[in-house]
Amino acid sequence: MKSELRSFLVCLLAASLAVPALAKKKQEPLATLTFIVVRDENDKPIRNASVVMHPVDESGKQERGGLELKTDPEGKASYDGVPYGKLRVQVLAPGFQTYGEDYQVTQPAMDITIKLKRPSKQYSIYDDHSADNKDQKAAPPDKPQN
Repeated sequence: MKSELRSFLVCLLAASLAVPALAKKKQEPLATLTFIVVRDENDKPIRNASVVMHPVDESGKQERGGLELKTDPEGKASYDGVPYGKLRVQVLAPGFQTYGEDYQVTQPAMDITIKLKRPSKQYSIYDDHSADNKDQKAAPPDKPQN
């Protein structure tokens, strides 16, 4: 009976020491982020775009883990519980250029509007670019070497 009482008192003492240690743990502030994804040319919402968030460390390197959200028909996606600090945001949608930017989360609520552009035409050496070069002077001809 004495050993049971002693075990109980030791467990009670250990628990009483652990509770204040857990209570002293600093609660880091969390934010609510709302993303609004729209077309660059007319500000119409883009539905079903992927918004990917990655934490970034002090040296600017992307940490492991992350979270992916999808936009609703109004082009909105939000997440509650984002820790303060640097956050890398990537947005992907079919038919649009991929967007990427780092944001500093410093407020309890942040609204972030992202404008996606359509892909630009690829440059080809086989296309006629004479109109592009009309502002440039013609290069002087090379002198023949003797």
